Amino acid sequence: MTDADPFGRAVRDHYLGERSEPLLDRDGADVREHRIEEWYFGDHDADAWRDRWIEGPVLDMGAGAGRDALYYQDRFETVAIEVSDRLVETMRDRGVNDVRLADMFSLRNHFDRNQFRSAHAIGTQLGLAGSMAGVREFLSDLASVTTTDAIAVLDNYAPELDATSDVFGYREDPTPGLAYRVYHVTYEGEVGRTLLFRLFSVDRLREATVGTPWVVAATDYGDVQWRAVLEKR
Repeated sequence: MTDADPFGRAVRDHYLGERSEPLLDRDGADVREHRIEEWYFGDHDADAWRDRWIEGPVLDMGAGAGRDALYYQDRFETVAIEVSDRLVETMRDRGVNDVRLADMFSLRNHFDRNQFRSAHAIGTQLGLAGSMAGVREFLSDLASVTTTDAIAVLDNYAPELDATSDVFGYREDPTPGLAYRVYHVTYEGEVGRTLLFRLFSVDRLREATVGTPWVVAATDYGDVQWRAVLEKR
């Protein structure tokens, strides 16, 4: 188990009832409290827009504390993945049946070809690809581990929306449809690595699918984010 994991430690301590300090997001002098209970332990929205497309077997990427995986596994064969040992342990304790320590950006190293009918990453983790080239590589890898008729549900912050500029850690990019977020987390004096998120519009997502089997089939916008359903050609 790696020691430099303030996020995983804070979420696990929260689950165990042992957290006495907040998990903080920091961007220079800007600080906000990470809302662990609300973001990771709330109930899955049973009427979620994305769920009309999800079918099993489903891969839940960046599954956090298992909120969505717990919902999906009652309906489909579900595999949940995370990069933190502590998050994996927490999901197992909460009853997620199939949890694995795996990085969503190295799927070919962890799964066989054609293993999943659908894949799900909600929480803007896709931005951690860091670049549009990284997004395209991720989509190619995801295509390898999913079936020929698979769908994927992904999301990101939407730089094409004016309100997104107020998102924590936001950085402008002069290229239309692109931006960044940069921040790190701290917990009980421990400092996490700097997180660099590439933000991109749905139009940029469509460009990233070129050369992959995916097409953008449907989108849904919130105040500062989009969600997209991708289907195989």
